[in-house]
Amino acid sequence: MSCDFQALANEGIQGLRPYQAGKPTDELERELGISDIVKLASNENPTGMSPKASVAIEQAVAELTRYPDSNGFYLKQALADKYQLSAEQFTLGNGSNDVLDLIARVFVSPEHEVIFSQHAFVVYPIVTQAIGAKAVVVPAKNWGHDLTAMTEAISDKTRLIFIANPNNPTGTFLTSEALYGFMQRVPENVVVVLDEAYYEYLSVEEQAPSTAWLSEFANLVITRTFSKAYGLAGLRVGYAISTPQIADLLNRLRQPFNVNSLSLVAAVAALDDQQYLQQSVDLNQQGLAKLSVFFSDNKITFIPSKGNFISFLAPDGDAEALYQQLLHKGVIVRPVGPYQMPGYLRVSIGTEQENQTFIQALSQLIGTK
Repeated sequence: MSCDFQALANEGIQGLRPYQAGKPTDELERELGISDIVKLASNENPTGMSPKASVAIEQAVAELTRYPDSNGFYLKQALADKYQLSAEQFTLGNGSNDVLDLIARVFVSPEHEVIFSQHAFVVYPIVTQAIGAKAVVVPAKNWGHDLTAMTEAISDKTRLIFIANPNNPTGTFLTSEALYGFMQRVPENVVVVLDEAYYEYLSVEEQAPSTAWLSEFANLVITRTFSKAYGLAGLRVGYAISTPQIADLLNRLRQPFNVNSLSLVAAVAALDDQQYLQQSVDLNQQGLAKLSVFFSDNKITFIPSKGNFISFLAPDGDAEALYQQLLHKGVIVRPVGPYQMPGYLRVSIGTEQENQTFIQALSQLIGTK
């Protein structure tokens, strides 16, 4: 008899399903034999890589026979200079997903509870279940985080709280005042992760001064990424900002060389390319405005977003059918049924031409004006 390895796996792993990423363009080409595909499924930056990052990668290729700097000295120093913090306050990850997993594994055990919102990023329930901890899912309010209800959900077993701002896939947003007030109410022995993957897409007025709060709230951990506005999704670079004590704990568990050599130099260069960042943000704001007007004009229900994507309701409520129809027109969007959002699809903001291709395809399918 063959061994039942399912039974040997940890209980939390047995019930998990692999994370479902957006469909790659190559896969759609193979399946349907079509070209000129527009991928608007994974919240990627459509502008291409920063020229400075591209040059940095070319210069680093000759050293690929060497291991990366395991400590990420230059990237940590660049981040420290940007935020006026100590390099000892940063933990680098293979994307911010890596850091989110690290935080959970450092602080959470099976006897603990983890709080997050309904419709929040799917990695939160995945890491919670993998550890065997109890997930406390707080019902959303207007598609976003209900901070009052999340405060009331805290118990003596709560060890970790995840908050995404802006949230994926709903694009909802919490003000600085709301977040600061929430932090004041959270017990100091409960770690709060403020996931700010889409932080750079917010206006300066909307951006919470979260890094300044670290001196007041030792239980705060901020996570950010180079995958979105900085356009390095394929290189996988994320980071956490925390107190040196928490960063030390995270770095004890962090795998050596979890950020590769090309990623390290590209991230340093991208961080220095403010022109590229501003162009990315400007393009996103224009695309958000265009799609929002299109949805409004055609009475298509959508959730106003502060990210680089918009979730919208299929006009007849059949999101899967509309998803498949769009695929056949060469447009890849993202079903969000797993987020308890039946009937909704999420479309990422693309280039001006990609956005127009999506609008034309959707118009043809549902008969918009």
